[in-house]
Amino acid sequence: MKTNLKILYSLVFVFTLTSGCKKIENGFLSEGIRYKDNTIFCKRGMSLTMSDRINTDGSTPPYTFELLNLKDEATGQPAPDVFFKEFDILTFKPGLVFNAETDTTVELLNKKRETVKKAPMEFNTVSGQLVFNRASANLPLGRFNFDVKMTNPRGERVFPKLATIEIVEPTIDDMFKVTYQAASGSSAAEVFTGITAPKVTCTKISNDGARVILKIVDKNGNAFNPKNGEVIKRGDRPMFESHVKFNPVQVTDNSMICDFEVAPFPLAKLIGKDGTDWGFLNYYRIPMKYAQIDGLSANNVNPVFGFQLLMEGTYEVQVKLPAVTRITQ
Repeated sequence: MKTNLKILYSLVFVFTLTSGCKKIENGFLSEGIRYKDNTIFCKRGMSLTMSDRINTDGSTPPYTFELLNLKDEATGQPAPDVFFKEFDILTFKPGLVFNAETDTTVELLNKKRETVKKAPMEFNTVSGQLVFNRASANLPLGRFNFDVKMTNPRGERVFPKLATIEIVEPTIDDMFKVTYQAASGSSAAEVFTGITAPKVTCTKISNDGARVILKIVDKNGNAFNPKNGEVIKRGDRPMFESHVKFNPVQVTDNSMICDFEVAPFPLAKLIGKDGTDWGFLNYYRIPMKYAQIDGLSANNVNPVFGFQLLMEGTYEVQVKLPAVTRITQ
């Protein structure tokens, strides 16, 4: 009997030992990783556009990702080389940022900036995020899908067509916002009468530089001449120059031009020495000898407007006075 018990105990021990030697799987690699949105939008030319991280669905870290097979969704052909070509872009040096209080000249600003070569799109191998920079202005419009290979302690897996990149043009609302628009007439005795507010619009001319061309025009699109005194400042109220930080305003026979260097422009709301918050406002006067207001004779025109540009490039901002006609001398 004792012998039989010994044999039984031995068999149990061997079975337990054998079971304990079964190979343990090392971690978990999900079959359901994903981005929050399957379509990742790139507004080309914007200074920085970043996708969400890949949701790893509980997969065991650490993990890495690799972008594979970027293809044109419409044709199935490989995406053009421009996605991976490097371009010169002006950027702040690592660890440095713009400081409105101390970076008061182009020279001081340039001490913090450098020109670097970067591809329009970068793929973060740790998070799976896609990052687009200003060089994305060179990318073609369209939809491009891609595969992702994920590797972690469990192994690796390829996820076909995990997401689609859609390259789109930024809208004017992405680049520009109007913060205020109003106008009045004023007599020689400084009696003010409200008139139809101006319409402030913006047209992007190119991705190059950081320039705004400001035009104040009558209802027929005729530009008033700042160089000839047809557009003048209003007392001590802020104007275009008040918001300019780096380069002087250039005055022509139909516009005022500023090279603003850094977006957004204006960089911040204008606060007066007395604490008055002027926001982004510009106050101007068109003397009565240069303008006729519909239904209101012998009055100066006093447009007040505010705007902000949100990305670099060259723009024309037009302030159109719908109730005013320019008088040519």
